[in-house]
Amino acid sequence: MSQKEIIEEIQRLKKEKNAVILAHNYQREEIQEVADIIGDSLDLSRKAQNIEKDIIVFAGVKFMAETAKILSPEKKVLLPHPDATCEMADMVTREDVIRLKKEHPDAQVVCYVNTYADVKAECDICCTSRNAANVVKSLEAEEIIFIPDRNLANYVQKQVPEKKIIPFDGYCYVHDELITVKDVILQKEKHKDAPVITHPEAREEVLKISDYVASTNGMIKVIKEVDAKEFIIATEIDMTTRLKREFPDKTFYPASKNAICRGMKTITLESIYRSLKDEVYEITLPDEIIKKAKDAILKMIAIS
Repeated sequence: MSQKEIIEEIQRLKKEKNAVILAHNYQREEIQEVADIIGDSLDLSRKAQNIEKDIIVFAGVKFMAETAKILSPEKKVLLPHPDATCEMADMVTREDVIRLKKEHPDAQVVCYVNTYADVKAECDICCTSRNAANVVKSLEAEEIIFIPDRNLANYVQKQVPEKKIIPFDGYCYVHDELITVKDVILQKEKHKDAPVITHPEAREEVLKISDYVASTNGMIKVIKEVDAKEFIIATEIDMTTRLKREFPDKTFYPASKNAICRGMKTITLESIYRSLKDEVYEITLPDEIIKKAKDAILKMIAIS
């Protein structure tokens, strides 16, 4: 089938099966075009709760589809490709969390949403990159185990110096390795009037030379509020695709053209079509894991 025919089939199957397609900000352009909702992982899952659809096709990575299942357990949640995984989420296991809790019995555990369901189930509360500092501030414990991103943990430690953050040694290779100080400086030299907006998963030295630090949804807020026509965006490259669609009168430059998430790019129009047609690959989770993980997510939502 041609791309046009695949898109037509996707639209037909969506209606036939009462399905909705959610696409993360990091998805390639053609995926964003067939999606019903585009956004960050938690925002997409929360919006899907209120949509009267039987099937959710999550064009993102596995932990995101799991989060949608946790918040909408009555719906069938499909991940279009079995290899759509997050390498940072892969770095931490449930057993790691249990070990850390034993090593630090007085600490509370904050779990980034970029983790799998069984890891969330072992945590006290979840957080996003946008609300991580507020979540940490809300806890009574003086020691906080922060899982799994060491860079986000370091960013939170700077904002909440009264707490002792115990970071897990995980990281997002896109932000940690593929967006460098050299990359940002080069873009700043090329585009002198463009503010730099960087995701807090980046290394501290990159954050220091940025004008703004924000989550993907937070970047949209900054762009709406800042009087500038050009921006340098230091996160996964297809965030600029989303921004160009939303702000056609502004210009966006990726900080690094190498900042590509392998897991996100496993999703194609063909895989979405196959997922809808054959209803693969379905996310299934034990009820107990759903209950515990949902508690950690809802605690976060209550204080956000």
